[in-house]
Amino acid sequence: MESGDPLVTAQWLKENISAPDVRVVDATWIPPFLNRDETGRQLWSNCHIPGAVHFDIDAIKAGGTDLPHMLPDPVMFSSRVRKLGIGDGNRIVVYDQFNMFGAARVWWMLRVMGHQDVKVLDGGLQAWIDVGGETEDMPPVPMERHFTARVRSDLVKDVTQMVAASEGKTHTIIDARSKDRFTGEAPEPREGLPSGHIPGSISVPSSMLSDESGKMKSADALKPLFPDTSRPLITTCGSGVSAAVTALALARLGNWDVAVYDGSWTEWASDSSRPIATGEA
Repeated sequence: MESGDPLVTAQWLKENISAPDVRVVDATWIPPFLNRDETGRQLWSNCHIPGAVHFDIDAIKAGGTDLPHMLPDPVMFSSRVRKLGIGDGNRIVVYDQFNMFGAARVWWMLRVMGHQDVKVLDGGLQAWIDVGGETEDMPPVPMERHFTARVRSDLVKDVTQMVAASEGKTHTIIDARSKDRFTGEAPEPREGLPSGHIPGSISVPSSMLSDESGKMKSADALKPLFPDTSRPLITTCGSGVSAAVTALALARLGNWDVAVYDGSWTEWASDSSRPIATGEA
């Protein structure tokens, strides 16, 4: 059973980074609709924590779908992470250089595939630099390691399950997008998608979960933002990335069994036959 805090401090990592079982993963991901000059991989290439490999959620993804960075099957996932030197018996620390998005997504993906000993570096690369951690720009040469996938299907939901959850009100559905996208007042960044929300869901923007330094808020500060966290919960967002940030926050509050709707709003709103609610929850 997973317990404790899903995040570690930069000071903890500095004190433990030399341990033979610790693997550091840079999961920096830049949303493509931001039209930034650099990709997450380029940022990693320019500067990363010593020994950190780069996990690209747009490369380690399911094929045969137009939906972005969908969870791959366990065979493909195991093959790709093995080549990164990530495997059984590792203590994995994931970080990123942009708002915790990629780190939380990779944290969730590894847990779906059955790896329990995975944490997120609170505050990302900047927190590491702030405690005097060294950086490098040389890519590491990882040694391939066996990864045994034991899929936890309870941590991921598909659209059929979401329809049932929405209609049957069996779960609290938490939407991590901005409030104005949730209410339908602002357009979606992905062209052609209407805004609004899955009927029955509530709005808790992922931007509310971190403080000014980019670190996640404490459990005491997070608790008032959510409804009853002991009941079954599903998180959703635009494409399944910031939903993982919400799942990370809920794990900090003690609920490690939160599911993420992988296709999220990109999938739900792409079919005009699915109901879309607007306004407040």
